[in-house]
Amino acid sequence: MKRTIALVLIVGVLGTAVLCGLGLWQLQRLGEKEAQIAAIAAQLEEEPVALPDMPTEAAHEYLPVRVAGRYAVGELHVLTTGQGGGAAYRIIAPFLTVDGRRIMVDRGVVPGTAKDANRPAGGSDISGHLIWPDETDSYTFAPDIEDNEWFARDVPLMAEALGTEPVLIQLARTTLLGAPRPTPVTVNLPNNHLGYAVQWFGLAIVWAGMTVLLVIRTRRKTADTHHSEGNA
Repeated sequence: MKRTIALVLIVGVLGTAVLCGLGLWQLQRLGEKEAQIAAIAAQLEEEPVALPDMPTEAAHEYLPVRVAGRYAVGELHVLTTGQGGGAAYRIIAPFLTVDGRRIMVDRGVVPGTAKDANRPAGGSDISGHLIWPDETDSYTFAPDIEDNEWFARDVPLMAEALGTEPVLIQLARTTLLGAPRPTPVTVNLPNNHLGYAVQWFGLAIVWAGMTVLLVIRTRRKTADTHHSEGNA
């Protein structure tokens, strides 16, 4: 029986240690994720810089940029939710820079009834943030090219449709009357590490409690066996 109790204790201690280790690891990941979110939030408030020659998601996501040029003909309509909860559309337009580049600008949101309205264009100096939205999954509908209705912002696919570089700037503000309403960039990084940590620590407590109960039951069983043998 002593060997049984020793084995139970070893398994119990090791299991509790592993579960606590996983909980501590999640707390470490929580700190790292909070630092990452804080860094992005600080970057969003920085002064805009010139558009990089070859921006990439890994190096330039959320980078504030400024660009001079003009809006070109054509736009894409991305279905979204308006302020009142009704249907609305994001307006993704091609933008020709003064140095000859053709990129995309998320001009903002319009009500569903204004989907096909004329937008003010002309020359403009714009500022905003480089973004690579992650809005597609296996349940996302493919865009309806004929009716110009999209269900997610897919940078490579939109760039192909508009004949631009795979570069998207989300407009920060506009002074053009009648233009779409720019929307602020939001950071939607998943941060569930605290919940995971609580789960692992909870499992560690349960594991430790079950170990103690098993040891107590084993010792009682041993004591009862010895008592029975003594009365025999």
